Amino acid sequence: MASLWRRAEMTIGIWLSEVGPSHKINDELMRFFDQCQKFVEDVENNQTALEEVHLFKASAEMKRVQMKMADQLQVPYNRITPDLVEAAFFLCSYEFAIKSLNSAWCNLFDETDAQVLEYKNDLKQYWKRGYGHDINRKSSCNLFHDLFNRLDQAAREIRFGHVSEAVSIQVGHAETLLPLLALMGFFRDETALTADNFDVQNGRTFRTSRIVPYAANLLFVLYDCSEGLRLQFLLNETPQNFPDIMHQAPLYDTVRETYRELLQGCNFEKECELSRPNSEL
Repeated sequence: MASLWRRAEMTIGIWLSEVGPSHKINDELMRFFDQCQKFVEDVENNQTALEEVHLFKASAEMKRVQMKMADQLQVPYNRITPDLVEAAFFLCSYEFAIKSLNSAWCNLFDETDAQVLEYKNDLKQYWKRGYGHDINRKSSCNLFHDLFNRLDQAAREIRFGHVSEAVSIQVGHAETLLPLLALMGFFRDETALTADNFDVQNGRTFRTSRIVPYAANLLFVLYDCSEGLRLQFLLNETPQNFPDIMHQAPLYDTVRETYRELLQGCNFEKECELSRPNSEL
């Protein structure tokens, strides 16, 4: 059995003694988004890339949350901005998640308010890390190939009866997982998330609170079965089906065929290269 574990929202510190081995930090694989110039220019540093998020912050749904908070705090409406609403919501959620504390901040919100603020956060991640812009997911090409290179190596070793590396563990963040999941087609809704379709997105599958919660993890497990190698995918310890594959642990060859185009293409350098303007003659 071979597995690949991706863990999000976690930092590992390494302490070495003076006589210990030297080490080199290389973030190119797990922080690929920093190395992708097209993503940096077109999304990270582009004021219009998150236009849908800005529009939703000015929407009627957000206005209602602002007004309700202003009424409870007994302050003028113009004192409560969307950013202040979100800050209070984060204080509530962080204290609840980390300390199991239902703080006074939580009293400012009801379930409807929480759904609005959840959608606002999903909207941001959709357009910055998910399906909103094609380069978001294409920036993870190197990580995608690294994943299948490791699985291919394990598959070869299993067939020859000797596995040199039973487990491969890599550590990243939610920003690492979301583009890879989008590249592989997980949690893709038929209708894109936009500022004006909150009312019809209640049943959406792209919910970052469920996809990348604290200590999120992505696990691929190879099984040596009588009919051949099978691959199981688990997200946060929960088995998930690969897109367009009904079996929870399909044959590994079936999975590779499903992603054949990405395996044969998805070139990081090509996808992340900035377009050069045509020079004037």
